[in-house]
Amino acid sequence: MQTVLAKIVADKAIWVEARKQQQPLASFQNDVVPTQRNFYDALAGTRTAFILECKKASPSKGLIREDFDPATIAGVYKHYASAISVLCDEKYFQGSFDFLPIVSKVAPQPILCKDFTIDPYQIYLARYYQADACLLMLSVLDDEQYRQLAAVAHSLNMGVLTEVSNEEELERAIALKAKVVGINNRDLRDMSIDLNRTRTLAPRLGHDVTVISESGIHTYAEVRELSHFANGFLIGSALMEHDDLNAAVKRVLLGENKVCGLTRPQDAQVAYESGAIYGGLIFVPTSPRAVNETQAKAVINSAPLLYVGVFRNTPMAEVVARVKNLNLAAVQLHGSEDQAYIDALRAELPAKVQIWKALSVGETLPPRNLNHIDKYVFDNGQGGTGQRFDWSLLQGQDLRNVLLAGGLGADNCVEAAKSGCAGLDFNSGVESQPGIKDASKLASVFQTLRAY
Repeated sequence: MQTVLAKIVADKAIWVEARKQQQPLASFQNDVVPTQRNFYDALAGTRTAFILECKKASPSKGLIREDFDPATIAGVYKHYASAISVLCDEKYFQGSFDFLPIVSKVAPQPILCKDFTIDPYQIYLARYYQADACLLMLSVLDDEQYRQLAAVAHSLNMGVLTEVSNEEELERAIALKAKVVGINNRDLRDMSIDLNRTRTLAPRLGHDVTVISESGIHTYAEVRELSHFANGFLIGSALMEHDDLNAAVKRVLLGENKVCGLTRPQDAQVAYESGAIYGGLIFVPTSPRAVNETQAKAVINSAPLLYVGVFRNTPMAEVVARVKNLNLAAVQLHGSEDQAYIDALRAELPAKVQIWKALSVGETLPPRNLNHIDKYVFDNGQGGTGQRFDWSLLQGQDLRNVLLAGGLGADNCVEAAKSGCAGLDFNSGVESQPGIKDASKLASVFQTLRAY
């Protein structure tokens, strides 16, 4: 144990002694009662588990979330998490034990106290502040210390997340009969990330062990792929660094998905509740899913999706007016708009409004070389046909700025997601008739995307 970790642990020992003076164990030990929230049960089962983390700052990134309100964060996480992790280290993560009861009150899930635990006092303190589980790091503890601390936790019905970061620690975790093993993809000595650590270490653990992959998980594609190795994920920074936390969680758990051609408020509500991030409003008069501004407003007011206006060769003044009147998050261009049009549009739009470009895919993938384009939508033809193009063309491509469209439904959305694109653009495949979305089809595609 050297460098960053050694310094954190040395400072933690000083902190523990000071806290014992300020808040002696004898002053609260009689008020510590065993928890009723079972950490081990919460992570069990066939479905991939998610421990979502409340983290304000870290040594590797500095301040991550300026507007850090544990109650608000827990209010989002409780809809998605199997358990919620709360950073309690003050010096390096700007955490606090005071955050634990706030989160516990809002969310019914087990709460994990994420601290550098080196003393039984910290476990009693964590439980006093309503934590239901604690982190024990084998990079910090020897076997005897681990056994002592785990016994204290288990005496309070608390779960233990046993963290390993290399082969030697993994062997120790097996010998110590750890129930939940977190494989940290971050090297705590130099802060580098290597997702291969999960791929190489996880297969060595038995089926009776719950494996959690920690650190460096940012995308749905990573989650899908690593879910073959791990039973669950601990994710913090990748969520905390986004202002829109709800969209950030959906992005990692389901992908950056859009339901296009919305014409009715109830369809927008179902799309949002099912897991969509974006809602598409089509302002192309010839489309069977075209809406006017009044219809669009009714849809927008019904659900807090990020709304994308779809236009085809539309006069620029009209596009800009629609964006401003409806407060659209993005403009999707579906015609022959050239670089000059895009440049001029960019200059007219508010900086936070994105510009997306739909490209028709034929025999080969079209180039993605336009300036001022935030995302591309790959479709077959002009869009709305419900036909798919040859997806084998996507192999080996970096598709992090691409949404895939064309004939997507529950039967093929997983295959589409595996292409590595940022997300999927659903339209005719989730309808009962053009412009009328089918609630059961919508629910089905998102359930299918989450079945890993």
